[in-house]
Formats: sequence, C-alpha cells, structure tokens
Amino acid sequence: MRILQLSKKFPYPLKDGESIAVMNLSKALDKLGCEVTLLAMNTTKHFCDVSSVNGSFNHYVSSHYTELDNTLKFKDAFMNLFSNESYHISRFICPKFKNELIRLLKENTYDIVQLETLYLAPYIPIIRKYSKAFVAMRAHNVEHEIWERVTRNTKNLAKKVYLKHLTDKLRRYEINQLNNYDLLIAISEKDLQTFRKLGYKNKGIVTPIGLSTEEYLPNYSTYKKDISLSFIGSLDWMPNLEGLSWFLDNVWDSILKKYPNLKLHVAGRNTPKTLINSRYKNVKVYGEVNDAKRFINGHTIMIVPLLSGSGMRAKILEGMALGRVVLTTQLGLEGINADHKKEVLVANTAEDFIKALSFCYESNGSLNKIGKNAKRLANTNYDNLKTALSLIKEYNKVVKKEAKIKEDLAVAS
Repeated sequence: MRILQLSKKFPYPLKDGESIAVMNLSKALDKLGCEVTLLAMNTTKHFCDVSSVNGSFNHYVSSHYTELDNTLKFKDAFMNLFSNESYHISRFICPKFKNELIRLLKENTYDIVQLETLYLAPYIPIIRKYSKAFVAMRAHNVEHEIWERVTRNTKNLAKKVYLKHLTDKLRRYEINQLNNYDLLIAISEKDLQTFRKLGYKNKGIVTPIGLSTEEYLPNYSTYKKDISLSFIGSLDWMPNLEGLSWFLDNVWDSILKKYPNLKLHVAGRNTPKTLINSRYKNVKVYGEVNDAKRFINGHTIMIVPLLSGSGMRAKILEGMALGRVVLTTQLGLEGINADHKKEVLVANTAEDFIKALSFCYESNGSLNKIGKNAKRLANTNYDNLKTALSLIKEYNKVVKKEAKIKEDLAVAS
C-alpha cells in the first residue's frame, strides 16, 4: 500500500503534539508494511533546519518539503475582514506546495492520500485532478471548536469580536469541506460524533494518537523526592498559553500560601518574552528544552490546565507513558480514557486544582501508584502500532475494493 502523507508543518523535532502525531503514525504505518511518502510545508512559524533531521525520517520512502512564510501580517489580516475566505486556512495556501504535490502525483501512483488536519483541504481538488487515490482526512481537532472556546475566554471586547468573525468563517469552511473526504479519521469518538452532527455522511473511524511507548522510560525515583510541578507545551499555541496564564494568575498564589516551597518548572517552544521576564515566585521558565522526556521525568506532577482546545493532547500521553501524575482539566483529558485518582488527576476550577495538589501532598504513596497506572494505560491503549491497526484495516478494505473493481473491468473488457 502506497500512502502520500500531507502535513502543514515539517514534523520535526518532536516537540509539539501535531509533529508527534504525524511522525508516530507514519512510523507505525511503515512497520505495518506500508510505503509512506511525506510532503510537508516548512513554515516560518515552525521552521525546521532539515539538515538536523539525519536518520529520523528513514521510515519514509521519501520526504519532501516546500518553505512557506505564514507569519501573521496586519495588512492580510485586515483585508481578510472583507473576504469570505477563512484567514486561518488561507495562510496555508502555497503555490510551491501545490506544484510539488502535482509533481508527486504525476510521477507516482498512490493508494491513499492522507491529509493531516483541515488546513490541507484546499489541495483536495488538485488530488482529485491528478490522482485516483482515496482521500483520507485525519482531523487532529475539530478546528473551529478550539477557536470558539478561545473566543469565549477572551476578555478584551475588540479582540473577542475579531476572533468571533474569524472563527465563524473557519466553522463554515470546516463544515463545507466535510463531505469532500472519502474517509474521516477522528482522534476521539467525541470528535467523530461532532463531525457527524455537523453533517459528515461518509465513512468515519476513530484512531487515537499513539506513541512508541517502548521509548518512554519512567523515572519513578522522583516520587521519593519533594513534589515539584512541570508544564511543557508549545507556547505559540494559544490554548497552551491561555491555560498556563490562567493557572499562574488564578491558582499559583493560593497554592504557595499552603505549600511555600513548591516549585513550577515551565518549558515550551516559542515561549513569549513576557513569560520569560515574568516574576512569579517559585516559577522557573526554561524556554525550549532539548530533551522533553528528561524534563518531564524530572518532576513529580505534570500540569496541563487547558481551558480551550479539541482533539487529544499528545503531551498528556507522553506524561502518562513516562509514569508521571498528570493534573489536567476534563477538557484536556478529551479523547483519553483515564480516570480521576486512578491514572490521572482532574481539576476544572482554581479550587479543584488546589484540592488536587493538597491530595498530592497527603497521598501517602498514591502518586507512585497513579504514575504506574498511567504508564500501564498508555502502553495498553495508546501504543502507536495498536492504534494504527484499525486504520490499516480500513485502508486495506479500500485498496482491495479498488483492485476488485479494476479486475472486474478488465474481465468485462
């Protein structure tokens, strides 16, 4: 089976959820016998020095990329106010990417073209024109849901109105594209049902994000040390920055009154200078770290205080695979079948977070147990080979069906 995987970012280094999701699934598909080719955009926002990749992409038959300047431009954003186009989507329309896609489709025959996120949907007409491949959309999120939640949580009125305008256009685009896919691959059952309610009528399946769980080695000795908190996530992704800012402004001072020696360690790609220069007590901001696993493993509790977002959080899965106690909101836990005080801790309000951290201090060994339960759940339910199997089965049905049609036509002629 030959698969062309399209991505709006070059999926390396593995320091954000989307890159982890793209890379891990492609590795699993390769191990399960598929020939996978990558075509990605290398954007200014998530630029990768491709020379640093070395052997990390050996599982691809070949990998290709085109560069794209997708920085937010005031003039473009302003002019888009008078257009019906979604500004979220238009920033990923790239002539160089289009031409490279046409070249690959002309020179190769693919069974499947797999789009990683809605932002690749503008290229479906090109795929239909130059290929007979089955078009699969892997929806990492319900994209407009993220922005609806961000808009609701925005306090500045002018910004709120502007975001609502952009979000409404994104929602219309997402709904209008739905039935252009032959297969919709949702990250969670909740997302799949949301797409169904929005009007999706074709085949849909759920394929959660998976990890190469054997690469995640827990350090349970941290549970014998003083409790410390970690936060790690791309801080140019608005829901991450929004959630962390809320935690620092609404929870942190109250926690320190009870536990004055507790420390929070913050790491993240593209950390804003305002956060780096902040003076929160007992908070250390690292910026981007070279080894995310080592950073996560060095602290007892991993906080993920998400207030907006959709899909699944790969960083939560990574924390669980490393045997950490993950403290997150119910929204952050979407798509992950874990239970409060069994494999994770769940808190939705400032008071909930304070209670959960008090529980951690009074747990008498429960944290180590929760961490081991989390590791077990990640290995059982979210190993990338296991999560890819349902997708492979669906792809095999498509390929066999297409082969049977061709065989019948050949016999008939």
